[in-house]
Amino acid sequence: MPNLPWLVYATLLAPLGLILIAAVVKTWQVREAARWPQTMGKVVTSAAEVREVRVSDDEREDGYRMESRNFANVTYEYTVAGRKQHCNRISIGEDLGNFQVAENLAKYPAGAIVTVYYNPRHPDQAVLERDMPKGLWGCLGIGTAIVLAIVFGSAFGLNKSYEYFAHHIGRPDLAGLVVGFGAFGLVIALMGWAVRRQASLATRWPVVPGTIKVSEMEEYHQASEPDSTARGAEMFGKRVSYTYSYQNVSYTNEAARVAANTPQASNKMLEKLLARYQDGARVDVHVNPDNPAEASLDPRGGGKIAYVLWGVAAIFAALALFVATRGG
Repeated sequence: MPNLPWLVYATLLAPLGLILIAAVVKTWQVREAARWPQTMGKVVTSAAEVREVRVSDDEREDGYRMESRNFANVTYEYTVAGRKQHCNRISIGEDLGNFQVAENLAKYPAGAIVTVYYNPRHPDQAVLERDMPKGLWGCLGIGTAIVLAIVFGSAFGLNKSYEYFAHHIGRPDLAGLVVGFGAFGLVIALMGWAVRRQASLATRWPVVPGTIKVSEMEEYHQASEPDSTARGAEMFGKRVSYTYSYQNVSYTNEAARVAANTPQASNKMLEKLLARYQDGARVDVHVNPDNPAEASLDPRGGGKIAYVLWGVAAIFAALALFVATRGG
């Protein structure tokens, strides 16, 4: 194993550990639901809706911000012990939004008769699907193998690269800098390639009409410094979103956010950022046909970001070359 501090391995493997723990918990919930009794129910509402979801944000005092996401609101009614119940949970899996909206609406249209699995201890808790997603553990196994290969393979590769440069540059003590600059450059270049590829795909997405919507002014405090007892600066922000319809299902997506320390400055930033978009303006929306909740107003914008990332990668590569050839 490469001679790296244990904290490095813990940091790299922590996300994988959290995913595995979540999978174990979800498997336990599935096994519990397998014993739930079933009854017949009827779908009374089946429509797309936008909900405000909390998203982690370390730059805010509260540690989160609100984000609009699309959900399939499938509400069904059923009767347990002579008492009518209502629920809108489809499966054991957590619905984070912006995923399988159209598929769930098509699967459970209003008026459809469905099988409802309910919790006998809490009859108001129910699902329409109680099975674990097919292939979940197989995907997790493959994902685990890939993550481990990347983590330890990269660590071994960095060690080997360090040993190589330590023996082939004029200042062996600067080999770490050469490897560090080179590794950062490579990672950023790969990020640029991924962004460029996604942008290329987005330019071929179908185009539908959409409408711009600017939110009301939002007030919040920035996160304060770790050692500070004072509150963070008060900020004023607005969100710019757009609505569109694809195959008779309505969606909402966010285009941009602006924030400043005064309402006037926030408005000026908004006007400058979106000079061509006014509240209520009609726009062309490029929609991902595989997941219509994903869309873009400017699919070519990702290509521009890719060039910026490649420029940063080139700077890191130049720094690595400079240190290797000039000795600092």
